[in-house]
Amino acid sequence: MTRSLDIGCGPSPKNPFNADEVFGIDVREDLDANIKCADLVLDPIPFEDGYFDFVTAHDFLEHVPRVIYVPNRRNAFVEVMNEVYRVLKVGGQFLSFTPAYPHPEAFRDPTHVNIITDQTFQAYFDNVNRWAAAYGFHGAFEIKLQEWRGPHLLTVMQKVEIPE
Repeated sequence: MTRSLDIGCGPSPKNPFNADEVFGIDVREDLDANIKCADLVLDPIPFEDGYFDFVTAHDFLEHVPRVIYVPNRRNAFVEVMNEVYRVLKVGGQFLSFTPAYPHPEAFRDPTHVNIITDQTFQAYFDNVNRWAAAYGFHGAFEIKLQEWRGPHLLTVMQKVEIPE
């Protein structure tokens, strides 16, 4: 039995991996639709470690601030990536679909505060460079796929053990 979590799912969690069970996280709760309420800028993902085979984020990561300062300075985007890594099983996959630079859609919405590029994941969160480790990232992903779909960058990453 496979499980998928769609973060920032809105009223209906997406299931691009055709998992057997589908859950969602949003700022509103709908337990009938398996959606739990959490603000991932402030809250952890409310599931146990290694619970999911898949995590997806459609038009979500660009809304997560890179840094917040109240009440203390935190790297909110890195913390969300840590949470995704935590709830995935080893070998599990994370799919990000987000408007990205250099397309104007990345900047057009005033709630887009985290501009992603085609280098963000492979430089900061991959299993080779891991530059986000300097900011508190405790994981590693192997980039399985990255391609442009119009102004959106589709990235699929697989959770791997942290390299020695």
